[in-house]
Amino acid sequence: MTSGIFVTSLVFRPLKRYGGLSLLFWLLSVSPAAASVLMRVAVETGASQVKVGSSTAATVRDGSGRVLGQLSQMGGSVAQSASGQVAIGEWKASQIWVEPAENGQVWIGDGWYRGRVLLVPRNGGLTAINYVDLEQYLYSVLGAEMGGNWPQEALKAQAVAARTYALYKRQNNSGELFDLGDDQNSQVYPGVSGESAGTQAAVNATAGQVLTYNGQVILAVFHSSSGGHTENVEDVWDNPLPYLRGVPDFDRGSPVFEWTKTFSVSDLSNRISGVGEVTSMTPERTSAFGSVITMKVVGSGGTRVVSGEDIARALGLRSTRFRVNRNGSSGNFVVNGRGFGHGVGLSQWGAYNLANSGYNYQQILAHYYRNTTLARIQIQ
Repeated sequence: MTSGIFVTSLVFRPLKRYGGLSLLFWLLSVSPAAASVLMRVAVETGASQVKVGSSTAATVRDGSGRVLGQLSQMGGSVAQSASGQVAIGEWKASQIWVEPAENGQVWIGDGWYRGRVLLVPRNGGLTAINYVDLEQYLYSVLGAEMGGNWPQEALKAQAVAARTYALYKRQNNSGELFDLGDDQNSQVYPGVSGESAGTQAAVNATAGQVLTYNGQVILAVFHSSSGGHTENVEDVWDNPLPYLRGVPDFDRGSPVFEWTKTFSVSDLSNRISGVGEVTSMTPERTSAFGSVITMKVVGSGGTRVVSGEDIARALGLRSTRFRVNRNGSSGNFVVNGRGFGHGVGLSQWGAYNLANSGYNYQQILAHYYRNTTLARIQIQ
């Protein structure tokens, strides 16, 4: 049975003002250390085969826990889907576990991971799910999402946001095969290769801390850079949430704060179908902070209204905060944009700049996640 997760509210201090930046500040109360929480992260999905191994001797079990055999230290094998079952060499079962001994690491696909792996046949292929301690999972996520050499206060803010997001997904996917994937559709998780002393220090310093609203773990989404102002969540997705409000960002100077892409008429017209040769692209509806929600595309063969997300996807843009102009001399279309990502919640480059300016992680989180409370998870 899955353990229940509870949060205990921490001491809350009223609004303060720091150098013109209005932020909330929290003090941690004394509470027990968080118990271990296991995450189920899909590292491979729909694979024809998956390489598995272990840094120590590993026990191989079927789905019921029956021991099938052992993998030797630094030994490996190839798991395959076989008639609706998982086969590793002579072992075959509806599900197979590979469990390293003595805190060993498990090899999945092309990298090392902490914890253990469950192999399950699904949709004609194999799904490999890494069962890993939440805090150890975050060691890797921080390295992939920010980098271990970033300022510690920015890394701590990312640790709390990523922990909160992971638990939110865990609660909402409890009846599914796994909680999260390992790519940008969830949180980037490359395994042990993402870890460093910097990421471990930030995770350990914030162990068990999450963000809550009305006593519930929040959807703590984050992005790279908004280009000056984050978005209200309902302008990006459907559901308005009181804690995901647009706020001034502090990402100026980031590598993705401003960007430009140029397209020839033929290239642009091939990427946006249904209007013939494109002649103009004009925002029809925008968010309060300038991101394109819908855009009117006019061409030699007609007119279409296309969502900003679809345009960004077709043109390979970093965000939906952009405008398209035609160069009078060359005839090319020039896209001028700002930011990278959906623009909702924590801005990673904003956190970077705030941390370098002396703000702590509590202040950073309070700015990007409005009227939330910092809390510590407890297991029951």
